[in-house]
Amino acid sequence: MRATARQPIKQFEAWFQSKSWQPFPFQQECWNAYAEGKSGLLNAPTGSGKTYALALPLLGHIAALPPQKKASLKAIWITPIRALANDIKLAVTDAAQHIAHNATIAVRTGDTTTKERQQQKKNTPDFLITTPESLQLMIAQKGAAEMLSSVQAIVVDEWHELLGNKRGALLELSLSYLRALQPDIRIWGISATIGNLEQSREVLLGSQTSHYQNSSLIKAQIEKRIEIVSVLPDEMEKFPWAGHLGVKLIHKIIPLLDEVNSTLIFTNTRAQSEIWYQHLLQHAPHLAGQMAMHHGSISNDMRSWVEESLHKGELKVVVCTSSLDLGVDFRPVEQIIQIGGPKGIARFMQRAGRSGHQPGATSKIYFVPTHAIELMEASAMRKAIEQQKMESKTPVIRAFDVLCQYAVTRALGDGLHPDRVYDEISSTHCFSSVSKNEWQRVIQFITDGGDTLYAYDEFKKAEWCDDGLLRVLKRKLAMQHRLSIGTIVSDPAVNVKYMNGTHLGSVEEYFIARMKPGDVFTFAGKTLEIVQFKDLSVYVRKVNKKGAVASWQGGRLPLSNQLSELLRQGMGEYLNGKPLDSEYEAVRDILEFQNTRSLVPDSNQLLIEKLKSKDGYHVFIYPFEGRNVHEGLSNLIAFRIAQHLPITFSLAFNDYGFELLSDQPIPIEDALEEDLFNDDNLMKDMMQSINSAEMAKRKFRDIAHIAGLIFTGYPGKSMKARHLQASTSLFFQVLSEHEPDNLLIQQAYDEVLYDQLEEVRLRSALQRIQRQSIELIELTQPSPFSFPILVDRLREKLSSEKLEDRIRRMQM
Repeated sequence: MRATARQPIKQFEAWFQSKSWQPFPFQQECWNAYAEGKSGLLNAPTGSGKTYALALPLLGHIAALPPQKKASLKAIWITPIRALANDIKLAVTDAAQHIAHNATIAVRTGDTTTKERQQQKKNTPDFLITTPESLQLMIAQKGAAEMLSSVQAIVVDEWHELLGNKRGALLELSLSYLRALQPDIRIWGISATIGNLEQSREVLLGSQTSHYQNSSLIKAQIEKRIEIVSVLPDEMEKFPWAGHLGVKLIHKIIPLLDEVNSTLIFTNTRAQSEIWYQHLLQHAPHLAGQMAMHHGSISNDMRSWVEESLHKGELKVVVCTSSLDLGVDFRPVEQIIQIGGPKGIARFMQRAGRSGHQPGATSKIYFVPTHAIELMEASAMRKAIEQQKMESKTPVIRAFDVLCQYAVTRALGDGLHPDRVYDEISSTHCFSSVSKNEWQRVIQFITDGGDTLYAYDEFKKAEWCDDGLLRVLKRKLAMQHRLSIGTIVSDPAVNVKYMNGTHLGSVEEYFIARMKPGDVFTFAGKTLEIVQFKDLSVYVRKVNKKGAVASWQGGRLPLSNQLSELLRQGMGEYLNGKPLDSEYEAVRDILEFQNTRSLVPDSNQLLIEKLKSKDGYHVFIYPFEGRNVHEGLSNLIAFRIAQHLPITFSLAFNDYGFELLSDQPIPIEDALEEDLFNDDNLMKDMMQSINSAEMAKRKFRDIAHIAGLIFTGYPGKSMKARHLQASTSLFFQVLSEHEPDNLLIQQAYDEVLYDQLEEVRLRSALQRIQRQSIELIELTQPSPFSFPILVDRLREKLSSEKLEDRIRRMQM
């Protein structure tokens, strides 16, 4: 890097002029900071030209290096999703023709063929676009240090997508390795939407490193205009019943699709995208051939075709999930439609930014609620954008499953020197608090299985060699580890194929296991009849029948902390008679009905409702804190009430509140007098209130997979779900009994408290409730606020047809 004191910034400006563009100040700031040898973090809105702010100096540096006899890797660009890699390659290749025409640019992701990877090994590219997992696979190769020590710069694109999850923790380890190989390497992150920018930079660069101490935080002073238009029903039902309102508005969506050439319709789940695709085809058959679907379970070939067709302007409508949240150049997309509340400000802005995806353009997004209260979420979203409120991402710490995997990766590559690697990992945010004793236990785990599993050879993955390094010497273990690298864990999947072998994608085993040949299901926008099962694949043929929509397990997205706060504020403004926006005007009748039958709480009140029905005795509590917090709170409150009276509850919760249901009267008044919502002894009460062992056991399944404690199978021969669950349950039981301080067991309990139940946010909610007045209302009929919770509970018991009939009777 020292070979070029200043980058050819004039050359970058000349290229911009050739495109009739004018560089933004933030782009010039990045060019200058890079030329000064700095690392840093760039924060700029979607569609403002973030890619060129850093791709150009990387290319300029490559061009300025003296000729080399042997090709070497000089720059790495990390993307969180494979779909983004080809977009980046197109953008970088275009710029390279002017700035570094001899530079070779390549992509390496999970979709890259073995032949292409071999070619890259023989003819090393100058500029490699890859994913966190593929970078780890490179570190796992023999000769990794020689190959990667020539890397002069690394850019982590969409850093906010990685910060706060284990993929980010894995990348932190990769960056610590590259820093050790090349102390002068420049590390940059790019982020469009994140609240805790300073901490984000610190995690990316390592707070104790010179890279952080000599780094820049560059913020683009560009206001991204986002216009939110809520699609409102002509007649709002009195009850905000959940799950059907979105599709009922399809007659208002179709004209919007016909008005423009291209639309992305975002849904929050894969099943929802399948449902919307089918409904659109039924109500607008003229879209056949002009509409496609894109989500993570559809085959790579189909997704690539959708992405390419989208770029070429050959598709009019694409129904998608977060798989298309990100992108470099989706300028052909004119319109965005969001189905249901995205539950987070950053996610909503990211999706909105897919339209008007160029500097200065306004991004317009239509919001389609799936139930009435979600319209209040839309209003809160608009306020958040106006007030520039953004969620923070909490970085992962002490992820020992990731550390165990990484230790084997290093042993598999050029060998693991424990002391040197400890110094590297200590420079990361995630593992800075790991003690030498804990690191030694990780080493013990990969060499002999730890204190409990030492008798089994399959856990002796790394062996000490004469040079003092730990290495993976067994070929089978090496192959299994390479197949398991990464932290994305999903349920066992079954491939879906036509009889001629064409691969459509995959569905989870739990869904397909209850079906038999002759059954029909909808997947990838097609109605398919099962012909046969063979080798963990289901062979199908297209039919014209109705069938069950493929579904996937996984929790719903919880309402973010910032949106929860704005939602409570919005209700307070409604009560205080402040001017209302269109969303609150639309739900005015519902709120007035809520006030007539019960109460609309302001920000200083906590609403509790009592109801006796044929199902039993109900207590509804509305903290408006998101479903994760409500899951913890419902268990905690049920436990505390049961301490004074032997009573059994069933629980239900959504983003707005939760329900306690019992077959006997619930003494909520007595419980309130006993300071029900205090946060004293919270951790102790929480661990007693939940089935912590069972919840930790479910977390441990993923931890065991990431740590390499279990191998889930070779491609096409994965372990069945019941066998996987049995194996991890047995490990959990054995380790809990014989080694209760095992690092992975402790991690499982920590993840239950801090990730699943959001203990920090839960404690904050309790402290807020203690400052509020409690409003206890006795109902004779369900209130509008209670109705969605009742529906959610019924959904667990009834099929969709029976549920719709039950909802209709309840509304009457």
